[in-house]
Amino acid sequence: MSFPLLTATAALPAIGAIATAAVPAARRTAAKWLALLVSLATLALAIVVLVRFDPDGARYQLTESHAWIADFGVRYELGVDGIGVALLALTALLIPFIILAGWHDADPLETGSRRWRPTQGFFALILAVEAMVIISFEATDVFLFYIFFEAMLIPMYFLIGGFGDRAHAGSDEKAAAQRSYAAVKFLLYNLVGGLIMLAAVIGLYVVAGNFSLQEIAEARANGSLDMATNTERWLFLGFFFAFAVKAPLWPLHTWLPNAMGEATAPVAVLITAVVDKVGTFAMLRFCLQLFPEASKWATPAIMVLAVISIIYGALLAVGQRDIKRLVAYASISHFGFIIMGIFAMTSQGQSGATLYMVNHGISTAALMLVAGFLISRRGSRLIADYGGVQKVAPVLAGTFLIGGLATLSLPGLAPFVSEFLVLVGTFARYPVIGIIATFGIVLAALYTLVLYQRTMTGPVKPEVSAMPDLRARELLVVAPLVVLLIFLGVYPKPVTDIVNPAVKSTMSDVHKKDPKPEVEAAK
Repeated sequence: MSFPLLTATAALPAIGAIATAAVPAARRTAAKWLALLVSLATLALAIVVLVRFDPDGARYQLTESHAWIADFGVRYELGVDGIGVALLALTALLIPFIILAGWHDADPLETGSRRWRPTQGFFALILAVEAMVIISFEATDVFLFYIFFEAMLIPMYFLIGGFGDRAHAGSDEKAAAQRSYAAVKFLLYNLVGGLIMLAAVIGLYVVAGNFSLQEIAEARANGSLDMATNTERWLFLGFFFAFAVKAPLWPLHTWLPNAMGEATAPVAVLITAVVDKVGTFAMLRFCLQLFPEASKWATPAIMVLAVISIIYGALLAVGQRDIKRLVAYASISHFGFIIMGIFAMTSQGQSGATLYMVNHGISTAALMLVAGFLISRRGSRLIADYGGVQKVAPVLAGTFLIGGLATLSLPGLAPFVSEFLVLVGTFARYPVIGIIATFGIVLAALYTLVLYQRTMTGPVKPEVSAMPDLRARELLVVAPLVVLLIFLGVYPKPVTDIVNPAVKSTMSDVHKKDPKPEVEAAK
């Protein structure tokens, strides 16, 4: 039997989480180094997966299949396609930066008081989330996917509710209440979505007799499994609702600004750059593949919701006074673009959406982590409390600008290519939706440049006059992300070569072809 590479990629951070949590309380630094080394080892395994994956080979590769709960047709089945392997690599890439950025975020504040923070637990929870996200990208058994789709909520709940940023240091009781509210809201929203999905998973088993994604999809394709129209639509809605909450899609988005605002900056990156990608990924893997006809039936409504998310998120970002909440609303707008690309049902739209998932993860990580470094220095998340930072911390201001320009999809930076593909793919089939969505780009330029102007330019405020520039550890976090943003901005081919064959297969699942351009013949 060949080495179970996919299992090892998910198991390593899970074992690392247990080992990190078991480090004695007095050995906090050892726990940090252990977590970092485990995350780097996981990245090395992810690179092996990436190298061994053949874009021109079978749709699902490095597959593993073992009996699990035989009486109910549940199997331990893993496999990655081009979309899954790209997001697996993104997750493994970002976790070491998240750990480095949060190096001191869980250090004790006042040992023996309510404000003591269990450092080992913080890093163990991050590794636990990584393990669950990775196996979610690998699972090809619907029930197996569901278990980890829901299980990742528990460590995220504790990361949001148990660890707040240092900007709240002066109001501990109020901060604890706000974190608790944000964590509970995150958990309840996602649990409701998960429970509805559970009903749909059970319904799928009743109809199909098993949980294997590949077997069900093949049966749908060859006609041996014929779902009634209403049954397929109800099952699709059950799955889509859970994924739309996770994504998040308007109007199911309201948990995200609270969660990102109250979490530490690294945990906020974990939420929006890693965990939320499971929702949009699952739309491609499960909704379109299992329920192709229902996906086409629901597309007009989903496109409307997506474009509302784009404009609504951008408008609310423009009016924000809190840096982290601004990034959260910007992410809601960006997820609208991703979902719009998925359901445009064109190869350009779906390739752009998948590329957008990767690029959004990198750009949001760069912007939010630099924002976290800024907030930790000043002790405030309010935009009005800053001014003139570029004069006292030019490197910090410069990296903040690059992260912001990537957020507004400046040509030459990674998100531009993906956003352009999404808009081209959408306009080819839904021109009105595509035109409206372009206003989201204008609003993105507005909220990003206003944020930079108010925080980094102008007179130096006394409170920031002694602000130090980025330190070596912080540069080690930000510099690789900036390099990736520039590299993928001018040369996205390494990613598109991996995801395009998977997108072609997805288009085949829903029996869609790209619309031909209507060009009047020259006379």
